[in-house]
Amino acid sequence: MTAAIELVGITKRFPGVIANDNVNLRVELGEIHAICGENGAGKSTLMKILYGMQRADEGTMSIHGEEIHFSSPTDAIAAGIGMVHQHFMLAEQMTVLDNVILGSEPTKFGGRIDFEEAEKHIREVGEAYGLKVDPNDLVETLEVGERQRVEIIKVLYRGAKILILDEPTAVLVPQEVEELFRNLRELQASGATIIFIDHKLQEVLEISDRITVIRRGKTVTTVDADSVTASDLAELMVGSELPSPETGDSTVTDEVALSVTNLTVLDDDRRPAVDNVSLQVRRGEVLGIAGIEGNGQTELIDAIIGTAHISTGIIKLADEDITKAPVRHRRESGLGYVPQDRHQEGLLLDAALWENAALGHQTVAPFSHGFWLDRTGARGRTEEIRTDFDVRTPSVEVTARGLSGGNQQKLIIGREMAASPTVLIAAHPTRGIDVGAQADVWNQIREARSLGLATLLISADLDELIGLSDTIVVMFHGRLVATLDPAEVNPRTLGSYMTGAASQAEHADQVGGEAQ
Repeated sequence: MTAAIELVGITKRFPGVIANDNVNLRVELGEIHAICGENGAGKSTLMKILYGMQRADEGTMSIHGEEIHFSSPTDAIAAGIGMVHQHFMLAEQMTVLDNVILGSEPTKFGGRIDFEEAEKHIREVGEAYGLKVDPNDLVETLEVGERQRVEIIKVLYRGAKILILDEPTAVLVPQEVEELFRNLRELQASGATIIFIDHKLQEVLEISDRITVIRRGKTVTTVDADSVTASDLAELMVGSELPSPETGDSTVTDEVALSVTNLTVLDDDRRPAVDNVSLQVRRGEVLGIAGIEGNGQTELIDAIIGTAHISTGIIKLADEDITKAPVRHRRESGLGYVPQDRHQEGLLLDAALWENAALGHQTVAPFSHGFWLDRTGARGRTEEIRTDFDVRTPSVEVTARGLSGGNQQKLIIGREMAASPTVLIAAHPTRGIDVGAQADVWNQIREARSLGLATLLISADLDELIGLSDTIVVMFHGRLVATLDPAEVNPRTLGSYMTGAASQAEHADQVGGEAQ
């Protein structure tokens, strides 16, 4: 039987590293095929080659039995391949329709865009694949799961029959993951072939038919999903057992390291993005914040680190009021920060790794020598981070852009933890990181917690949030709507609070009780 995709002997070299080393991949027509591997294993490079973003140095690619050569994504799209990237590529101020047709606008007489035909086509695609969206909705009004649907519709609108999904569940709550998986099964039933890249091994096992494991740029094996366990996959990927985020005994003290009191932050339309929020994080405590993206977590973080204007409220680091303090003072006072978007906030992509390791710490040793940057000290500290956090790179002179996404994240986490902060704001610290690196990050947080680090943890990985946190608070529409004991909730229950369903049900029960 002819395969939908067959890659044979794919090799791709970069200066100092072989990203893909004679990789073989066969994806059967109409299957959901997962690709697993640790960070730097070569998954992203392989998919970029398949999608025409890069060219292999050696090897062949065949689509439906015909050998092909792509010079750009345009060639891949013309061959029926579509890619949904981990970071959504949507213009928020535009409608769903505008985003979907951008670059593929249907025209009518006179060269004008045929919006009626475009809307009709989008609705047909949505109906056919169970991906219903309103083409006239503004993207900024959509929930995360709905935006995911728009990204999938974009590639289907262009006629894709082979879909590459890169970390599609990274920002979804369990209920949204279930909806996505229903959509993928409908796509599969209609004849689509799907390549699924994910670090969440239980999800890989649930959705895929077969799984190919890649390690250090080489193909390890391809297995049937029903023949292996998550532990088996972890062993194949990194040679160790599946890690757990469980923290064990409490290390929470009575000493408040960070306090936020009656904090309100307004959005661009002068509406409360953070609405009268109060919280405390004690030394030795991990306080988890759960919430679907867009419910005020970003604005809360920005206010604490000093990059957002505060309408009302007080922020204290230990006993010091830092409400009006500049970012530099907060950082020098012991506030560590792992940003949610490593590209936009965490790195200078075209700067060397040692320069990136100095970001936010360039005024203190070993990065500073009086008024001057200590390049020798910076390079030495970066070498330590490279070793301690397993940042895979041939040199600290390599630019951040040259690292895989997971290795970029490990560099950022290493940079912050190596500075020995008293309070750490960690936004999605293991997003895009493989199970081996995930275990290292969790161990670092647990160890620092035991030594008194106060951590404010924001994560879309609900198992991580439940496992690492001493207490969880839920943000919904800018407010803290629930305080939960991690020992008493599971991901599905937490997801209900995050969507507002649990809080609404509790309110209904209270009203019913009062009526009786």
